[in-house]
Order: sequence, then C-alpha cells, then structure tokens
Amino acid sequence: MDNKRHIAIFTTASLPWMTGTAVNPLFRAAYLAKDGERIFTLVIPWLSIKDQKLVYPNNITFSSPPEQETYIRHWLHERTGFESDFSILFYPGKFSLDKRSILAVGDISEVIPDENADIAILEEPEHLTWYHHGRRWKIKFGLVIGIIHTNYLAYVRREKNGRMQAFLLKYLNNWVVGIYCHKVIRLSAATQVYPQSIICNVHGVNPKFLEIGKKKLEQQQNGSQAFSKGAYYIGKMVWSKGYKELLKLLHDHQKELTGLEVDLYGSGEDSDQIQEAAEKMELAVRVHPGQDHADFEFHDYKVFLNPSTTDVVCTTTAEALAMALAEQPAQLTDAQRHELSWEAATERFLRATELEQCLTRKLSKAPSKNFMSTSLNLRSNMDSASAYVHHAASGFEVTRKFFGAIPRSLQPDEEQCKELGLAMPAGKRDSGK
Repeated sequence: MDNKRHIAIFTTASLPWMTGTAVNPLFRAAYLAKDGERIFTLVIPWLSIKDQKLVYPNNITFSSPPEQETYIRHWLHERTGFESDFSILFYPGKFSLDKRSILAVGDISEVIPDENADIAILEEPEHLTWYHHGRRWKIKFGLVIGIIHTNYLAYVRREKNGRMQAFLLKYLNNWVVGIYCHKVIRLSAATQVYPQSIICNVHGVNPKFLEIGKKKLEQQQNGSQAFSKGAYYIGKMVWSKGYKELLKLLHDHQKELTGLEVDLYGSGEDSDQIQEAAEKMELAVRVHPGQDHADFEFHDYKVFLNPSTTDVVCTTTAEALAMALAEQPAQLTDAQRHELSWEAATERFLRATELEQCLTRKLSKAPSKNFMSTSLNLRSNMDSASAYVHHAASGFEVTRKFFGAIPRSLQPDEEQCKELGLAMPAGKRDSGK
C-alpha cells in the first residue's frame, strides 16, 4: 500500500448539480481507481445550505459532507454497477451569482496531506487557480495535470465589454495555468489554446446511455418503433448555454422544420425568460424542468439538439434536423460503442498524460548536464517569480475583488470551518473575540 502513488482529482462542481465538471471527474475517479494500482481521492466543493439552495435542483440539500458523499456514491453505483475504490474529500466553496459557478475558498491544496501529494489532476485548472492564494501546486505535487473543459472566452464575450474581457481573460488563463500545471489536456479544439497543450477527449459516456442504445437496437431489430419523439435539448437553462441561438435557428427555419416539436429540459435562472421568448416567437417548443438525462423520458427521441454560437454550424444543424427526421437514427457498432465508453476514455487519459512514464521520471535521480541544468533553472526561476506575483496579488482583498473574486473568500468563514471540521484561521479567530 505504501508503494502506491496517490492521485488527487480536484474539480469545480459536485452532484446533484448535473454539470460536466461534477459528473465527468466522478466517472474518471471511478474508472481510474478500478485496477487498484493507485490510490485516488476526488476533491469536490462543499457549499453551505444557502448556496446549496441556489445550485442544487429539486430542493435537494445536505446537512453534512458525509450525507452528500452517500448521495454521490449511490448515484455512481447505479450507473456503473460496481463498487468504487476511491476517497471523497471536500473543500470549502461559494457560489458566485455573477459567474454562475462555484469558486474555491482558501487554499484548497491543503485538503491533501503533504505525504500524499504525489499527483494532482485539476479539472478546469484556470477556474481552480484564478484566485488561488496558498501553496504553489507545482511545489506541493510532483506532477500537476490540468484538464481544460470550458471555453470561458466564449462566455465572457456575451457580456458587456465582452471583447475586452475576453482579451484579458485569455492572458489571465494562460498565466495561471502556466504557473500551476506541468501538463495541459484540452478536451477539444473548441477550447482556449494553451502553450504546449495537447487535444484529447479523455471523457466517456455514462454507461447507462450505452445500455439504452443496446435496447433501442433490439427494438429496431424486432421491428418495433424505437423512436417516437422528435427533438430535444437538455442543459442548464441560462442564455449562455445557447438557447438564444437555438430559438433563432428554429424560428428562421420554420418552413423546413414543419411539424417538428422541440422539448427543452433544464433548470436555471433564465428558464422563465426562455419560455416567454419561445411563446413570443410562436414556436412549437415545450419547456420542462431539468431531469437526469438517462431517465426513461428521453429514450424515445430521435434527435438531440446541440445549440451552437457559430452560423455555419447552426445552418448544418438545421439541415441535419431535416434529414434525420426522415430516417431512423443509425445504431452504433461495437467499436464505436467502446470508443464512447469510460474504459476507452481512461485508456486515452493514461496515454495522453504519460502517467507511468512521468512517475518513473519523477523517481529517477539521473544528473543533468550543466547547460541543461542552467536552462531549466532559468525557466524555474521565471516560473517562481511569476507565481510569487500571483500569490502576492491574490492575497489582498481589494485586488481579489477587482478581478472578480467573491468578497471575503481568502479564507473559509466560521460556518464552513464548522461544517468541514476545519480549524479556524488565525485572523478569523482574532476578529471573533
């Protein structure tokens, strides 16, 4: 047991919030830990009850981290069918209303003891480190791997002064990811470009969806009608998820899509506005509360709509809709089904990260040549200087607020410390006397 390497997966969201950074890191931890060769810990945000009510659907709340962990493990077991051998730890987080996302509070790297700090996987490393003030990730962990999930530049371009914000955010992201990550994997070319990053889809599909696909294939082979419904979209109901583009697409192509009915599923701050917009355009669109995508409700749809912000893709989506509704969807081959699985995603992850080779190199003490040593030292010194500047800037409340941090998020508050069993920071103790 002592010879096994410890790998911590840090992410920016947790169930029951059905968002990608809650679901995919959970599956990653389960499938990476399956062979038992390494010790895995999934590190997720804990929200106080006030923020839980803002984030989690269907009025689901938890009074303690162990209660939420039980919920998460039950949800995972229902979908994988096997007992997962990894730990779950929580770090203090707060929900940012303006960013509509969870931000870390304090130095979340402290969740992992130094003796277990071998490898860190940062799901959305830019998001996790924008306001990081504490131990430098590259120093605490022997290897830090960042996985880029989201194109934040596309989100901020929608806001007021969006182009300028995107310009500044691009350099901020490059800065913090460069400071804190040794390796960077981008899930697709649609994400921001980072120096020396690689593109690899290291995600798989919820096993339940593959089972549903097999059942649909059996229905088709037996001559039954496998798909009786038209098109649908499921996603958080906020305008930034592409709802505006989707409604415009449906409105502009009403003639080609005569008879098409679209169902939208999701919960979010803009759900009422989205429903009103659909009614105003007189579209055959029905709006429903968010549900689990694997629910029986979704099994009979022919087409899944994926709204896009680019005109070219929107046009081809309309064409695909018109063609797909005239045919039965093609079923996956066994090879295609495997490529979509989390087993295949895990294989891609291990290849992309070169995990075994990296561990070997970390354990190797081979001496370097002088000129290589000088070059590496220079780069290391530049990284250290850059990290020092970020550390200094992120330590002042005024600077943090200027760059969009949640006020008073430099350290966890008394409620968070109590819920997570953390010691109160010295400054907080003194101010409470």
